[in-house]
Amino acid sequence: MQLILEKIKIPTQRAYIPRPRLQGLLKESLSSCTSTIVNGRAGSGKTFLAADFAQHCGRAVAWYKVDAPDGELQVFFEYLITSIQRQRPDFGQSSLLRLLDTTDSNGTALLAEAFIFELLQGENKPLLVVIEDLHLICDSPWVVSFFRRLLPLLPSDVHMLITSRTLPPAPLWRMRSKQTLAVIDEARLAFTRQEAIELFESYGLSREQASIALDHTHGRAAALGNCAESLSQHGENSSGGFTAPETRRHAAVKADGPA
Repeated sequence: MQLILEKIKIPTQRAYIPRPRLQGLLKESLSSCTSTIVNGRAGSGKTFLAADFAQHCGRAVAWYKVDAPDGELQVFFEYLITSIQRQRPDFGQSSLLRLLDTTDSNGTALLAEAFIFELLQGENKPLLVVIEDLHLICDSPWVVSFFRRLLPLLPSDVHMLITSRTLPPAPLWRMRSKQTLAVIDEARLAFTRQEAIELFESYGLSREQASIALDHTHGRAAALGNCAESLSQHGENSSGGFTAPETRRHAAVKADGPA
């Protein structure tokens, strides 16, 4: 199978102000849990947060952007294995690849155990495995059984970070009670008022503009960032600055847009 290599590269993000509050949550999860799920709708900042954390976590990173056709078991594992092999070249070379050739959706628990076995082989640097947009394949029959078996068994030097637009299937979601899974939901992803002010100030905009935009965008990262960028560009072409009504109008347009 010909792999699309862009799917296993950390995406390049446009600049946003750093968000130490969320980075702190991820660092805490990295040290206390085996896995983290970042859950929120499109535009809530999941991918940027994951990419920013991947670049600053101090670990080797295996990144995999899931697409809908990857719900096929063989396709998913070809990508995931190749992504990890970029950081651990021997990964998957013993039992895992052979087992994958003979496993169907009913044998994924065994596949998960083989996956863990491979991760334990050799002396390796700590690893962060990022799976982006898992929601696109959550309906696949093997997904729940594989991740339910895999996540609690991950070794201490491997952490899995999953982003998803929808809530993960219930068996995974309930792992929070066992303190093996941390969840950062859309409410936590939303910008606080102080974060919005800092973002707008980085564009040379006022606290008032930030507060108005925050109220209209409900703190969603993409809409708020687009609003700040639009206001900044408009301000560069205008000598009179912005009034509150103008800020409200721009914020409302951005909040109602595709972000």
